[in-house]
Amino acid sequence: MTERSFSSLLLALAMALSLMACGSKTNDDAKTDDQTPAETVELTVFAAASLTESLTATGEKYMAENENVKISFNFDSSGKLYTQIVEGAPCDLFISAAPKQMNQLDGTLKDDAEKNPDGLDMLVAGSRIDLLENKVVLAVAEGSDKGIDSFDKLAELLKSGDVKLAIGNSDVPVGQYTQKIFAYYEIDEAAIAEKLTYGSNVKEVTTAVSEGTVDCGIIYASDAYSAGLTVAAEATADMCGQVIYPAAVLNTSAQQKAAAAFLAYLQSAEASAEFEKVLFTPLSK
Repeated sequence: MTERSFSSLLLALAMALSLMACGSKTNDDAKTDDQTPAETVELTVFAAASLTESLTATGEKYMAENENVKISFNFDSSGKLYTQIVEGAPCDLFISAAPKQMNQLDGTLKDDAEKNPDGLDMLVAGSRIDLLENKVVLAVAEGSDKGIDSFDKLAELLKSGDVKLAIGNSDVPVGQYTQKIFAYYEIDEAAIAEKLTYGSNVKEVTTAVSEGTVDCGIIYASDAYSAGLTVAAEATADMCGQVIYPAAVLNTSAQQKAAAAFLAYLQSAEASAEFEKVLFTPLSK
């Protein structure tokens, strides 16, 4: 073999080894990339207190299936949650127990002074949905001897002053539904005030019934079920309208994509089954 041929061979071998090294490095890099764990995403969800049990369980299932997602829940009355959002509290996803609080944040309604009086625009466009429906019920305390078996009977007892009733505050959706029931029966709330016990959210009203400090309370079907309370009656739509839970992603969120993904999961068959366990009716099935 001539010196020139040998030199050519060495050059060819060197080039081949170089290509192999590059290929090996590329494969190693790809392997490293595949093994890189997904970045942790932290979501903050503000939700009506009546969702405490079902949404907590649903969130745990979602986190088990998506290990990089960590969800923190803030459960309270929708009115309080609305105030916190407006005042700048970090929130990625909001689920209200009534359209009123969501309307007040909805930019598509900013020209409607009645529904959105402050003209706020805090929702991601197109993200708002009606997620669930609940029912307003009359729950009776164990041991009550008032014979409360209907809203008609409750109205009769309230007018005679012979009953103690727990209800939500006027800024709480369950309290607002109660006010509609009072209007339906032509009951003057101020006139029966001494017979009323107020709660700052539906859980406080439920607790009053559970502990027997009142004869009965007006709460949601989901809360009565979760607390194991006896339900004497269910309010009709004529009494208080439908109880709709809207949900939407906040446009102030730094995790809008992840929040939208969780909201999509809440509309899945798996999540719907969890809500149905406590008597919610999913509206997105």
